[in-house]
Amino acid sequence: MTQTQLWTRLAEALGDGYCRIWAAQQAVPGLDSRTVQEALADGVDAKTIWRACWETLELSDSLR
Repeated sequence: MTQTQLWTRLAEALGDGYCRIWAAQQAVPGLDSRTVQEALADGVDAKTIWRACWETLELSDSLR
């Protein structure tokens, strides 16, 4: 998964405007309580980040 795909999926789940705010402010347990933006800056793989977001947001299996 690319970062572009990650941002697309987050936008689909949260909306275009809110996904960037959420990614900057929400600590995600599956990312060692880092935000999405912190995890990206630390070099965490986009697919790993998406899985953690998917779990945190309790999204449907179809969005996995």
